[in-house]
Amino acid sequence: MTRDQDGRSTRWDQHRAARRAELVNAARKAVHHHGPGVSMDDIAAEAGTSKSIVYRYFADKAGLRLAVATAVVADMHDALTQAAAAAPTPLGGLRAMVRVYLEMIEHSPRVYWFVTRTTLAGVEPDADDAGEAGTVGESALAAYLDSVIEVVARPFAELAGVPDDVAAAWAAGAVGHVRGAGEWWLGRREAGTTTLTREELTEHVTLWLWRGPVGVLPTKDLATAAPTTTDHSTNQGIQR
Repeated sequence: MTRDQDGRSTRWDQHRAARRAELVNAARKAVHHHGPGVSMDDIAAEAGTSKSIVYRYFADKAGLRLAVATAVVADMHDALTQAAAAAPTPLGGLRAMVRVYLEMIEHSPRVYWFVTRTTLAGVEPDADDAGEAGTVGESALAAYLDSVIEVVARPFAELAGVPDDVAAAWAAGAVGHVRGAGEWWLGRREAGTTTLTREELTEHVTLWLWRGPVGVLPTKDLATAAPTTTDHSTNQGIQR
């Protein structure tokens, strides 16, 4: 291959990568405006092109969905990493990461649902990618969880002085907890069935992870929640 031919190939690869990135951004905007059930026609219109052009760069809608998911996951990972790095304390880092995650899913819930494939009421995968929807969603979510667990585990390991695998196990549980609480809140916020604000949920989730749900209850609630049993051996064991 000549140098000129090699240069043309490199320029074409760069052009193709740039065009794909443009189409991914257009897809994110289309999903933001139209919802998870967005059509390829909607995406093409947002990009100012035709559906056939979109298919030149993505074999099918599932492939485009995966590209969108990859971009969203990268953005979330970068934002969480920066939030943790900027915090002065491990607790502050945890709070910052919870806040950033909730801010991002609140900012564009339709894109979040599109990426994770968590179904909105009445919204099902389109016929043209129904067979791939689960695989794409699982891939995107797995990539997100794997990328975030290490970020969350690092300050916990430093603070608690525990082995890396113990810190990673705690972080995996923490990430799952934040995601579950966040999706619960997001769904009910959209339905108007919760009064919890984002900042209130941020504080609750942060303290639940940091001290445990029982540890943040007022003393009177702990007294009410204390087990009442006639099993003296169990009571003695607790007292010791």
